[in-house]
Amino acid sequence: MKVQQIIGADLSKKSIDFANSQGKHIKVSNDLSGYQELMDWIKKQKINMAETMIVMEHTGLYSYRFEQFLHGHRISFTKVSALAIKRSMGLVRGKNDKVDSIRIARYGFEKRDSLVADTALGKSLERLQMLHSTRERLVRHRASLIAAVNEYQSNCSLKSTDLIISSHTGIIKRFDQEIRKVEDAIAALVEKEEGIKHHSQLLQSVTGVGKVVSQATIIKTRNFTKFSNSRKFACHCGIAPFEHSSGSSIRGKTKVSHLADKEMKTLLNLAAKSAIQHDKELKEYYQRRIAEGKSKMSTINIVRNKILSRMFAVIKRQTPFIKDYLHTA
Repeated sequence: MKVQQIIGADLSKKSIDFANSQGKHIKVSNDLSGYQELMDWIKKQKINMAETMIVMEHTGLYSYRFEQFLHGHRISFTKVSALAIKRSMGLVRGKNDKVDSIRIARYGFEKRDSLVADTALGKSLERLQMLHSTRERLVRHRASLIAAVNEYQSNCSLKSTDLIISSHTGIIKRFDQEIRKVEDAIAALVEKEEGIKHHSQLLQSVTGVGKVVSQATIIKTRNFTKFSNSRKFACHCGIAPFEHSSGSSIRGKTKVSHLADKEMKTLLNLAAKSAIQHDKELKEYYQRRIAEGKSKMSTINIVRNKILSRMFAVIKRQTPFIKDYLHTA
């Protein structure tokens, strides 16, 4: 589809502001009646939806019903990073929902040639995404409670029997139980869906990649249908290095983008650190670069990219990763 027109959408829990790139605006409720009001407005504006894409920011569950409506009516849309939109605008004055929807529309119009429409998730992948998000949320809350306990014990010398500590540890134990329940549900779903199960097993054949990393990668890549190669996914994760130079005066180090999927970036960081310990080739590579005086973080980033490359390779070949392949071939 060649995109000729963009509609920007600024979503909140109760309402959505829409605007096209010419500044025409409408505000509707974030429910079925509001979506129908949008369709009436589109007809009134004589917008050809076959050549139009709706652009919205990632807003979590606020956009779920609207996305289902758009998929059901075969209306193209895409979700973009709020930070990417913000940085594209430079210095701006004033902010409200109407203005934000216009800015999103203008951003989308500028990027219209590179926008990719979202595809509908299958029921199993959608459920897996929700379970994974639930697990991540529980893990974050658990980590904050553990940090609080450590601070009380180290700074206030509170004993484990103190009510403040015991109340925290009691909730932490409950979080542990709920996390295990969610992980069991994820495992059952993966086991049930042969395609997801097979890809998860292939990914876990790569040293450093465990269940959580494999599941997150399957979700983020929509089971490897959203990104055609590891480089594109690395850009999404914010680990693809780019040159930082201009003329003869600026010769900076290569840098990664801060417009990243921070969760995936963190998971790949953990995978890289695990691989450095347990993969002979990557361990020797890491130690050699550090001995040469190279930056630890840049070396870990290279390892992250190597792991991603291996992950995409096993999916493409549909065969497990073989350690020390060059030595055994």
